[in-house]
Amino acid sequence: MKVSVQSDDFDLSTEVIDISMNTRTGAVASFVGVVRDIPMTLEHYPGMTENAIKKIVEEARTRWQVLDYAVIHRYGDLQPGDQIVLVAIASSHRADAFAACQFIMDYLKTQAPFWKKEHHPEGARWVNALEADDEAAARWKSLKQPQRLVQK
Repeated sequence: MKVSVQSDDFDLSTEVIDISMNTRTGAVASFVGVVRDIPMTLEHYPGMTENAIKKIVEEARTRWQVLDYAVIHRYGDLQPGDQIVLVAIASSHRADAFAACQFIMDYLKTQAPFWKKEHHPEGARWVNALEADDEAAARWKSLKQPQRLVQK
């Protein structure tokens, strides 16, 4: 189980292999966010950011069967094509892995304390959270009971 906020890049293959070792694992779902066409700088508060991510993961673990996970978020100066974030979830069943992965990513976008500055040719600007990100996170709040999914 891993939560890391780091400036260094990560290797998807290594992270997925690391969380796949449990013999009860039947599925691994992962998401990798990549910088689009505009260079950016991501800032965070060390300690506070990791704790916020851990709380998000723990919430996911109350809703779905999560056997292991890796959540890595980068900070610093990032260029187009660079990896920004990894969410990888190991579970016995694919539905739990997919749902937990999406939940964590939706909450990372809105609840983890990161600040993004885009570097456009006309100058740098701080980026506000998108309304669509808030809406994605809000839909999970309407699910009051844990949503454990069972595969047959």
